[in-house]
Parts: sequence; C-alpha cells; structure tokens
Amino acid sequence: MIGRRSFGIATLGMAAALTTSRGAAAEEAWPIRPVTVVVPWGPGGSTDTFARLLAARLSTDLGKPFPIDNRFGANGTIGFASVARSRPDGYTVMVATISTYAMAPHLLQLPYDNATAFAGMGLLAQMPMFMVVSKSSPIRTVADYVALAKKSPGRETYANSGSGSSTHLATELFLQQAGLQVTEVGYRGGAPATQAVMNGEAGMQFVVSSGVMGFLQSGDLRAIAVTTRERTPLAPDVPTFAESGFPEYEVVEDLAMLAPAGTPALIVERLNAACAKALQAPEVAERMTSLAVTPRIRPASEWPPYLTAENAKWRDLIKSRGISIQ
Repeated sequence: MIGRRSFGIATLGMAAALTTSRGAAAEEAWPIRPVTVVVPWGPGGSTDTFARLLAARLSTDLGKPFPIDNRFGANGTIGFASVARSRPDGYTVMVATISTYAMAPHLLQLPYDNATAFAGMGLLAQMPMFMVVSKSSPIRTVADYVALAKKSPGRETYANSGSGSSTHLATELFLQQAGLQVTEVGYRGGAPATQAVMNGEAGMQFVVSSGVMGFLQSGDLRAIAVTTRERTPLAPDVPTFAESGFPEYEVVEDLAMLAPAGTPALIVERLNAACAKALQAPEVAERMTSLAVTPRIRPASEWPPYLTAENAKWRDLIKSRGISIQ
C-alpha cells in the first residue's frame, strides 16, 4: 500500500519530469513564433543595416519572422537593459557592438550586471577601423605621424566623434602605445569629424570602415593603417599597425549576438549555427561587403574568455587615460 507521503512525492516527481519534458520539447521545436532582434542603435546605421540583413535571412532559413526592435540611447545601454529584463526563452536576442558590451560598462552606471545578465551566442562579424588623414597631408605612414607628433607635443590634433566611443578609445590606445601627446577636437558624430579631417581642421581620425570606405576610394582621405591584426580585404594595400611598428595594437568593432542569461544552451547553439549559415549565403556576403563588414563567426563557447579579455583591456585603458563621457 502506497502512503500519502509516497504518493505525493511520486506525483511531484512525475510533474517535474513532465515539465522538463515539455521544456526540452519547446527547445527542440524552437522557433515556433517570431524572434525579436533588439538593435541598441537607431535605424539606418551600419549595425542596424547589418542586423536587418541577418534577420531577413534567418527568417527565410528558419521559417519564422525575426522583427527588428530599435531600442537606442545611452551608448546602447537602453537596448541592453531591455534584453536583460526579457524572458530567457530564445525569443528575444540582440545584435550588440563592442562599444557597449566591453567599453560602456567602464564609463557608465548600468542598470544591469554586464558580466552576468547575458548569454553570448557568439561573434558574428567585424568592422575594422582605419587611421586616416586628409589627401593633402604629408603623412604617409604611422612612423611619419609619430615623428611629427613627437616633434611638437600637443600641437597635432585628432577628430573625436564622441567621448567613450569605440573610435575614441581606439585613438587613445594608439596614443598610449606610441607615447604621444595629441590634442583632441570633439565633434557631434562621425560625419562632422571626418569632414573636419578632410578640410584640415583636424590632423587625423580613427574611423570605422563603414563610415570611410567611400572617401578612401575617392581619394579624399588616405588610410595609413588598419586596426585589425591582419590586413583587411576591404583595403588590402593598407598596412596593419603590427606592420607599422606596433605589434600589440589591435582594435575591431566586433558585432555579437546576445540573449538574456539563462537562455537554453540548445537554442544558443542552434541560433549560432543558423547565423553562420545565413552569413555565408552569397547574397548576404555580397551585401556585407558593400557595408564594409566582414564575417567573423565564432562559437558560443569562445564568448566568455573573449568578453573577459576585452573588458579588461578597455577598463585598464579608460582608467589609465582618465577617460570619461562628457
């Protein structure tokens, strides 16, 4: 004869098993409804355009809509906060940039714990940066620039498109490694900063590939180095900083996909594989080239050490250079 206690324990066990079974079945069936893709930047920018391109292909491949939800403001942290609050069921994901997941935590007070609030689905793509000068500048190499800047400390200038931005920190990292004193000139956005360099109002600028390729192709700007470890196919004739005497220098505007912490591992792996397939589609690859974006698919297992290393790198730079958002 089964006692009430034994019967109750057995019933609870059966209920737990049923719940687990249903959860596993839901993960296996994912997606069964639309998956919202949060973009923590405004419509029309390079990250938004990339996300829309990826989402359209995922919709085709997985058979469910992947609508874009632009949640922008506060250096991308408003979008991050909305994802951190979302249910970890695989139906809310985010296309994120390094400026928010590795730099902003050391510049802003965040309404979420950046280290624990998200599940990394892996890196997706990257946008290299270029150090550029005007076409009329006598500077042809990084060595030329270093020699000129050291000749008159503080006299040379650089255009800053926004305090705490990835291009700002890329510039400060170079100045630190080169031991240079260069005066910052601030502008409200990338376009005015780039225009200032073309007009000779500022001596140089670090700029993301998506915002400068047209000017490089037209000859209005000259790239003297690219920030990636290896030369980029976007501009194969431009040397790297490593080739230019700075072997430790590397900065990339990495694009990654994140989800709320606790999102099932099966869904994380499935979406990572789906993204890899989508970005390899010929029409997607062609469009990415026009956006000056290159694929950089990495598995979710590589996300934790990558995030730790990038956060340490930018935390140390921000602290040592006394950088703040004004």
